[in-house]
Amino acid sequence: MKIGYRTIKTAVGTPFAIWIAQLLHVENYASAGILTILCIQITRKRSFLSAWNRLAACLVAMVFSFVFFELIGYHPFAIGLMLFVFIPTAVWLKITPGIVTSSVIILHLYGSGGITSSLIWNELLLMVVGIGTALLLNVYMPSLEGKLEGFQRQIEDNFAIILQELAGFLRDNNEGWTGKELTDTAALLEKAKSLSFRDVENHLLRTHSPYYHYFHMRTKQFELLERMLPLVTRISGPNKHALKIGEFFEELAEGIHPGNTAVLYLDRLKDMKEEFRNDELPATREEFEERASLFHLLNEIEDYLIIKRSFKKSDV
Repeated sequence: MKIGYRTIKTAVGTPFAIWIAQLLHVENYASAGILTILCIQITRKRSFLSAWNRLAACLVAMVFSFVFFELIGYHPFAIGLMLFVFIPTAVWLKITPGIVTSSVIILHLYGSGGITSSLIWNELLLMVVGIGTALLLNVYMPSLEGKLEGFQRQIEDNFAIILQELAGFLRDNNEGWTGKELTDTAALLEKAKSLSFRDVENHLLRTHSPYYHYFHMRTKQFELLERMLPLVTRISGPNKHALKIGEFFEELAEGIHPGNTAVLYLDRLKDMKEEFRNDELPATREEFEERASLFHLLNEIEDYLIIKRSFKKSDV
């Protein structure tokens, strides 16, 4: 069983927050641990946003509690009426994640039987200790670069295998491939994009991730690879154009890496298209259909390379 960083932070932060609250002689000190648990998040940005939502909601709840409890009285009916107004207000202010947290403060104020300045100060200390502990722990986030590089290598390896298998089919109609790399790559791309988005949220001043753009580029290329499959399977037997495209696929497979060499391949592709146009016209319907599929395949390869050419390598 794997224990994540969020679990470790929660296990460390909760008793620490309670201990600090006890040292400060805060009443209901255990609630500081609850606030810490609620504020531990998986990224820095989510942590700061969660802290803000909960702090704002608690402050609004304190104002509402004072108004409703002092005017109506400390009765269950007052809590229900206050929540009837407070929850829509929190939604309107876009601080809904703080509703659960603020309920802790509301019940403290209700249980006091009378709101005083010392009680308000006590609740503010609870919020500062609980939310502050969570923010302090979330300053450290483990680097995701190693995992992202691992996904990158796996996806590139799978791309190379897919291109080699397409080349094998064009060369000698090899039908032994199970297509396992296709399903694996689709899953890897989803995981990689999700992880790269987390990487963005771990940097407070960064609004984009070179890895996210890279995996997005590979996703668009993968869609084209999937579209190439039925075109390749329409080729009934090897011919000179199919063999050339097969060789081209093998070269693409060997040249897959984060760098940008698409321009060189696009020049080669342009020459191949010119050869297609200058070749003799097909003599039969079957030859015509195969030639059309091969030419369509060249167009798909061109789109595949254009996507790579438009990608800026940046830090990847």
